Amino acid sequence: MEETPYYHVVSRCVRRAFLSGIDHVTGQSYEHRRQWIEDRIRLLSSIFAIDIAAYAVMSNHYHIVVKICPEQTAQWSNREVLERWSCLYKGPLLIQKALAGEELSDAEQDRVNWEVKRYRQRLKDLSWFMKCLNEPIARQANKEDDCTGHFWESRYKSQALLTEEALLSCMAYVDLNPVRAGMAETPEDSEHTSIQERIKPTFNLAEAIQGQKEQEALAHFPLPLKPLLHFDGTINDQEQTGLPFGSTDYLNLVDFTGRAILPNKRGHINEKAQPILNRLGLSEKDWLTQASQFEDRYKQQFSRQAFRQEQRRNEHAA
Repeated sequence: MEETPYYHVVSRCVRRAFLSGIDHVTGQSYEHRRQWIEDRIRLLSSIFAIDIAAYAVMSNHYHIVVKICPEQTAQWSNREVLERWSCLYKGPLLIQKALAGEELSDAEQDRVNWEVKRYRQRLKDLSWFMKCLNEPIARQANKEDDCTGHFWESRYKSQALLTEEALLSCMAYVDLNPVRAGMAETPEDSEHTSIQERIKPTFNLAEAIQGQKEQEALAHFPLPLKPLLHFDGTINDQEQTGLPFGSTDYLNLVDFTGRAILPNKRGHINEKAQPILNRLGLSEKDWLTQASQFEDRYKQQFSRQAFRQEQRRNEHAA
């Protein structure tokens, strides 16, 4: 994964059945499982050194555009690596002992250091990210259905995005999935997508996470929740950490692309619909302000969430 940090990932339910949406044959609704998947994506991104550029959770599959950021793991202390990994797995008694601050022998410390090195590598690995995403969802769905067997089609599929053009077109494709499938009329109406998350000015990530396991992990998570990968704007002399294009340009591109009528797709944005900023009631200046404050909203929300969690823990202790 040295040629590019960006990848498009797709995972499908077995036989492409409607196991996470509404089965149009039986009429049974599994719609709530789309929220499970969305919650899990958000939480794992905050734990792993993997940023989310775009996502769309559909009825029988999901898409994610990720950016792998190995440089993030180099900045984490050994304890932070252990704390992150313990949000996913309880770990051996020795790791629990280290996290509890108990005194370790030299041999035990060597073993802990070895485990830290292993966990640090896993926390920047796309395969481990997908394992931690798909396996819990499959177990949860099978438990709900009182059955066993595969939930996902074998291994996920990934595609390297080698150019900015490939990245841009793939993100637009992912964000427009519900529109193309006829599940939504516009991107802002598209549930369980990154574009709706970016557009909603009142979106609260901490409150949006609904899954019980995800909430339990969040309650013990030591760091702020990670927002979607931000837009850096056009290429400049400074090192870019975000997406190499502007947020307004991207929003307009998605709106423009969504109006195209494609012969193999059932849906598109109505050609008579107003431009997307008009539909949102925003000027370009308002949108740029909202987009630039996107990450700050997460920090503020996490501070409030952490305060509420601390209050609950104190009440429980009392």
